[in-house]
Amino acid sequence: MLRRGPIGLVLLANVWLGALTVPAANGQDEPQPTEAVVSPQNFRKQAVIGNRWAPMKPGTRWIYEGTSQEDDGKIVPHRIIVTATDLTKMIGDVRTLVSYDLDYKDGELVEAELAFYAEDDDGNVWQFGEYPEEYEDGKFIQATAWIHGQKGARAGIMMPANPRIGYSSFAQGWGPSVNWKDRGLVYQIGQTIRVPAGTFEDTLVIKESAQGEKDAEQLKYYASGVGNIRTGWLGENAAITENLELLKVERLSSAELHNVRLKALRLESDAYRRSKDVYGKTVRATARNL
Repeated sequence: MLRRGPIGLVLLANVWLGALTVPAANGQDEPQPTEAVVSPQNFRKQAVIGNRWAPMKPGTRWIYEGTSQEDDGKIVPHRIIVTATDLTKMIGDVRTLVSYDLDYKDGELVEAELAFYAEDDDGNVWQFGEYPEEYEDGKFIQATAWIHGQKGARAGIMMPANPRIGYSSFAQGWGPSVNWKDRGLVYQIGQTIRVPAGTFEDTLVIKESAQGEKDAEQLKYYASGVGNIRTGWLGENAAITENLELLKVERLSSAELHNVRLKALRLESDAYRRSKDVYGKTVRATARNL
């Protein structure tokens, strides 16, 4: 799970009370085309995510490699594998797409995660929650799930439909029981970025932060038609001193996708057992073609 940095209480409260806003030329606030209140009737795409900056076609796998800093200051190799599965899950009357993510540090699996996304009719991609299991030396340590509609948690916008410089920051989710209070801000547009997967022009940079974490901001670089291609950071907080770059994007075969589906479903079975008060209150994920 990639973590973020600080945000003010006043702005956060405003987001959940109404529409996200941008400064208008006349000095008044104008509503953005997105709101931070989930309306199920605005999600008619049935877990199809085609946002140009964050496409998630089932059977696509993104592999990232880089480094991160441990609490003791040691820099270790870091590898993240993100797979858009062919599973969907109903959350708050919205059919979400299930992502299955694996996080390795220094060659050891430290986290396996299910995350849930949906695109509304305007093209904004929302995150509806996640279930991450953390491990140490191959043993389960803890799971800190947040799911829209459970324990005060609310979905947030991972990627706006038409991100522009000058928009207010947007809530990426609100999970108070696990301290998930992330926000995003359009930081740069038009950057040329080179990573192992290739050179990408006209990229978008989102700056992410979280309430309560000072001097800790994460930068995520997005390429049109590809998605996230690089993760960097700003600030002095070593907790997110992390640099990751896209190594490659793969299309899985039917057999490979089936294997990932089974692993994701096994993780979901663990979630029902280990997170009865949150995940246990959700309906089970189902495969599109079953």
